[in-house]
Amino acid sequence: MTAIAARPAPAAVSLTARARDVLTSEWTKFWSVRSTFWTLLIAVVTPIGLSAIVAEAFAHQPASSPPQDPLLADVLSLEYAVLAIGVLGVLAFSTEYSTGLIRTTFAAVPRRRVVLAAKAAVIGAVTLVAGELVAFTSFFLAQAVLGHLGVSLSHPGVPGAVLADGIILFVVAMLGLALGAIVRHTAGGIAALVGLIFLPAILGLLPAPWGGRVGRFTLLDAAHQVTALRPATNLFSPALSLLVLLAWPAAALLAAALTITRRDA
Repeated sequence: MTAIAARPAPAAVSLTARARDVLTSEWTKFWSVRSTFWTLLIAVVTPIGLSAIVAEAFAHQPASSPPQDPLLADVLSLEYAVLAIGVLGVLAFSTEYSTGLIRTTFAAVPRRRVVLAAKAAVIGAVTLVAGELVAFTSFFLAQAVLGHLGVSLSHPGVPGAVLADGIILFVVAMLGLALGAIVRHTAGGIAALVGLIFLPAILGLLPAPWGGRVGRFTLLDAAHQVTALRPATNLFSPALSLLVLLAWPAAALLAAALTITRRDA
């Protein structure tokens, strides 16, 4: 009787190769959605244009008005891109749940937290680059409009503030991604995003000293503090405010990591 030769066991796929495959898959899915391009375009073009408009208003304010922070135009204009980028993060998960594609994704990658990490890596990298592009472009444009009222990039504190300005879009994108994974519905995720960003900021308008005590923990006030050339005295220092800013998406992503492993797709 002829012996049947045993087939060699398939070689195990390395961890690096698996990570590369998951990242490639998420990168492809991210750019295959038409809304990605338009959302990023709005998030980039809108704040750059608004920074020039706000700077123009500051440059022609009455001489009796108190001087404005020369970096305030950049921050105020960037807030208009926050919702667009946040929606982009929400859609990364919510669209897969609404179409049922998430079942295929989790079947291909059973470790759901790996999927979350891959989506966070792709969206985080894109929004961080976009945020820094917007921050530096808006800075140079706004300072050119402000003229003698503006500051140069070499001014003490300015490079760090502009870099922190670019982080805001990354922070909101990660927050939106986490909410998309938790809520699993586009409209609900967007509503939750708006609530987490703006409702706590309203509490910061309470009379002193409660406004400052509450505001120092809000996302918007922390963002203003880390990007201001003259930080507010009733809030945390810029270094602590940066930790508050990063703590929001970190806590949301932790909740998302716990949630997606305890529910059916």
